[in-house]
Amino acid sequence: MKMKLRKPVLFLLLVTVFAPIVLYTDTLGTYFTSPSSSRTEFIEDLSTFTFGGDVRPLNVLPQESSTSLKEPRGDVYSENSNHSLSNAPDTLSSEDARKTRQLTEAESMKHQTATGSSNDGVEVAMNGSHISQVTDNLHEPQQTDKTSPKLVSAGKNESIAMETSSKKKTSPTDSNQTLDSTKTETRHDQRTVQTSGKVVSGETARGKDEERNAQIVPPDARVRQLKDQLIRAKVYLSLSATRSNPHFIRELRLRIKEVLRALGEATKDSDLSRSANEKLKAMEQTLAKGKQIQDDCATIVKKLRAMLHSAEEQLRVHKKQTLYLTHLTAKTLPKGLHCLPLRLSTEYFKLNSSQQHFPHQENLENPKLYHYALFSDNILAAAVVVNSTVSHAKDPSKHVFHIVTDRLNFAAMRMWFLANPPKYATVDVQNVEEFTWLNSSYSPVLKQLNSQSMIDYYFRSRADSDPNVKFRNPKYLSIMNHLRFYLPEIFPKLDKVLFLDDDIVVQKDLSGLWSLDLKGKVIGVVETCGESFHRFDRYLNFSNPLISKNFDPRACGWAFGMNIIDLNEWRRQNITEVYHSWQNRNHERQLWKLGTLPPGLITFWKRTYALDRSWHVLGLGYNPNVSQKDIQRAAVIHYNGNLKPWLEISIPKFRDYWSKFVDYDQAFLRECNINKLGGS
Repeated sequence: MKMKLRKPVLFLLLVTVFAPIVLYTDTLGTYFTSPSSSRTEFIEDLSTFTFGGDVRPLNVLPQESSTSLKEPRGDVYSENSNHSLSNAPDTLSSEDARKTRQLTEAESMKHQTATGSSNDGVEVAMNGSHISQVTDNLHEPQQTDKTSPKLVSAGKNESIAMETSSKKKTSPTDSNQTLDSTKTETRHDQRTVQTSGKVVSGETARGKDEERNAQIVPPDARVRQLKDQLIRAKVYLSLSATRSNPHFIRELRLRIKEVLRALGEATKDSDLSRSANEKLKAMEQTLAKGKQIQDDCATIVKKLRAMLHSAEEQLRVHKKQTLYLTHLTAKTLPKGLHCLPLRLSTEYFKLNSSQQHFPHQENLENPKLYHYALFSDNILAAAVVVNSTVSHAKDPSKHVFHIVTDRLNFAAMRMWFLANPPKYATVDVQNVEEFTWLNSSYSPVLKQLNSQSMIDYYFRSRADSDPNVKFRNPKYLSIMNHLRFYLPEIFPKLDKVLFLDDDIVVQKDLSGLWSLDLKGKVIGVVETCGESFHRFDRYLNFSNPLISKNFDPRACGWAFGMNIIDLNEWRRQNITEVYHSWQNRNHERQLWKLGTLPPGLITFWKRTYALDRSWHVLGLGYNPNVSQKDIQRAAVIHYNGNLKPWLEISIPKFRDYWSKFVDYDQAFLRECNINKLGGS
C-alpha cells in the first residue's frame, strides 16, 4: 500500500520541480519564434510587462505604487493598428495563460520553501550582473508605442530582471513578494480597464464637441464667401497674364455680374436668393481657371496690397466727408426752426406795448430767489430748458429765468414766452446788443472777434489748410458764446446764479444747488476726467512755456452746461479781469485755438468746486453708450455734441427725454410743421 502511494507522491514532486523549467523553456521559445506579438501589446502599467508575447509580474524589482501612475494616453493603438487588431485574440489567450502560470509558480514556491531548498540572497547579489548580461545577450523587442519610449524601456529592463530571478530557487521572502505582485497586478488590470473606459468616454465627449462646433456656421458664411470671390475676381481682372486671355476675361466679368445680382443687399445667408449657391460654384470654377493662367503668388499678393491701400484711402476720404456733412447738418437750422422765429416775430409786433411785458418783473433782482442764466438763440431749446426746470421744481414761483438772445431772435423769444408762460415762474428776455457796456474797448475777445484776421482765421485760411470743420462754426465768432464770462456785469444785484446751456434737460429739482457751500471757490462743476481726452493737455498748448509753467497737463477737465456760480466770490477775486488778461495773451492764438472751455479752464484754475456726477450727465449728443442708469439718476442731462435732440441726426433712444417737454400741438409749431421725431 505504501509503495502504491509513494509513486504518485514522487510523480507530483517531479511535476512541481520540473514544471517551472518546462514553462520557462516554452517562454523562451515563444520569444524567439514570435517576437512580433510583443510589438502589438499595449503597455498599460509599469507593474506588468510584455516579454516573449506573455505578460509577467515583477518579482525582483520593487513594485511601483498604483497611485503614482498617470492616466494613459488616449492613443490606445500603435501605428500598426491593423496588426494589433488581428492579434487581439492571441493577446486575450496569453492573458489567461499568464494567470494560470502565476498560480502554478506560487504553489511551486510554497513547496520549495517547505522542503528547505533555498538560496538566500542570491537574487540581490546577482541582480546587477545578471541584468547587464541579459541586456547584452537578448534580442530587444521593438517599442509598442512610439510616443512613450521611456515607458517601454522601463518595461524591458523590468522584464529582464524577472527572467534572471526565475532561473533561481525562490526564498520565503521572494515567495511573499510574488504573491503580493500577483494581487497588485490584478488590481492594476482592473484600474487599467476603468481608465480605458474613461479614455473612451473622454474621446466620445470630445468628438461630440467637435461635431457641435462643426455644426455652428456663421449666419453670413456664404455672403462672406461671395464677397471674397468678388475681391479675387477683381485681382484677376487687373493681372496682365489674365488680361491677355479675352475669353477668360469675358467669362469672369459675367460671373462678377451674376454674383453681384445674387448678393444684392444681403447681409446674411437667409437674404440670398436660391440661385446664390449655383453662382458661387460657377464663380469658383472660373477663379480656378484664373489660378491656372496666373499662378504667380507674388504678383497676386502685390496686387492685393495695392487694393488694400486704395480701400484705406477711400475710407479716409469718406470719413472726412461724413464728418464734414455731420457738422454741416448740426449747424444748419432746420426749416421748421427757421420758420418759427419768423412767425413769432410777426405776432410780437402786432401786440400793443403794454402786452409786450412779462409779469413778476420785481423778482428779477431778488437775491433770495433761484436765478438761472440762459444764453440762446434757439427758441425751442430754450423752451425745453424752462419747461423741464419748472416741471420738477418744488416751488416754481421762486425760480427766475434770465434769457439773453441776439437781435434777430429777441422779438420771437419774447413772443414765445408771452404766449406760453411757465407756470408761476418768472421769465425775462434781454437783447445782448442792449448791453452798451460790452464793447471792444472793454472786452478783448469782442475786439478779436470783430477783427478781419479772426474772420480769415476761422473762415478762409483755416478752412483751406485745416480739415477740421470746427473752424467753420459761427458760434466761435458770436459774443453770445462768451457771455458766461460776464455774469457779474449782467446780474449786478445777484449773489448766486445757475448757468445753463440750451441743450440740457432738467430732471430733478435744482434748488439744492443754491444751498451748497462752495468753500471759497467761484464755480461748481462736474469733472469729466474719467476719460483721457478730458485732461488739460487736450485743450491747451503745453508746448508754450506760458502754459506749461502755470498749469498741469494731467489736471482734470470739467464741462460748462450746468454750473452754480458764486457771483460775490467772482467779484472778490476779480475773475473777469483774469479772463481778459489771458485773452490778451492769446491774441495770436498760441495758447489755445478756439472755444470757451479752454479759457474757462485757465480762468477758473484752482477756483472750481467739484459737484457730484449725478448733478450733470454729459454725452447724449455724441455717445450712444451713455448708461440708462446714469441718465435716470441725473439731475441734468446734457446733449453736448453735434447730435442735438431737435435734429434728425440725433440719437433716437435719447430723443424722448427732450421731446416730452415740447407741446407739438401748439399753434406756432403746427404752422411751421414742427413734429416729433421718431424715438427708439
